Amino acid sequence: MSLQAKLDAFKSHFESKVAPPEVVEIFHRTTAELIASGQAERSLKAGDIAPTFTLATAEGELVSSTDMLERGPLVVTFYRGAWCPYCNLDLQAIEEVAADIRSLGATLVSVSMQTAVNSLKSQRQNKLSYPILVDEGGKTADAFGIRFRLQDELIDAYKGFKVDLPDINGEPSWTLPMPARYVIAPDGTIAYAEVSPDYTQRPDPSELVAVLRRLKETV
Repeated sequence: MSLQAKLDAFKSHFESKVAPPEVVEIFHRTTAELIASGQAERSLKAGDIAPTFTLATAEGELVSSTDMLERGPLVVTFYRGAWCPYCNLDLQAIEEVAADIRSLGATLVSVSMQTAVNSLKSQRQNKLSYPILVDEGGKTADAFGIRFRLQDELIDAYKGFKVDLPDINGEPSWTLPMPARYVIAPDGTIAYAEVSPDYTQRPDPSELVAVLRRLKETV
């Protein structure tokens, strides 16, 4: 089953069996508002120079994009958090192609605003071979242009599901990154960018492998 088929199946179950209709309406409306805002279109695109960043792994080790790019291309995926089932399905699907990504000389990392404890939980529960880096305060997400503040009615809806972002992320802003994936070439140029303002829609991870193969052919 493809990643999007899994996401669609979860969404259908959640919206028909779990969430009250009025909450489903809030999710749909706030997602449409984020799409209409045009923020995804204003975020960094293929051809732009990627911002550099130094972030800690869940275990506390500092890693820098500059160092990783010295070894080859860098694949970066932005992740909302362990509380998001859509994101967990996404991480698992990316794990299925992680070995292919590494075989093409690339480094793979995920970036999340959640605390180190929650990032480590995500890594273990999803059985990831790649690290989740801690983006405190969403500064790296900001640099890529994908961080946004949740609407007040969406905040209330999340609280109803006991999703307390200030506690999960360790800061009070009620902001998140839009789910996004980037392939960054060794010279720092973004070779591929995909931002999903609708968090229930994600591209297939095989696209990352295809981009890396094209990059390798041009070297």
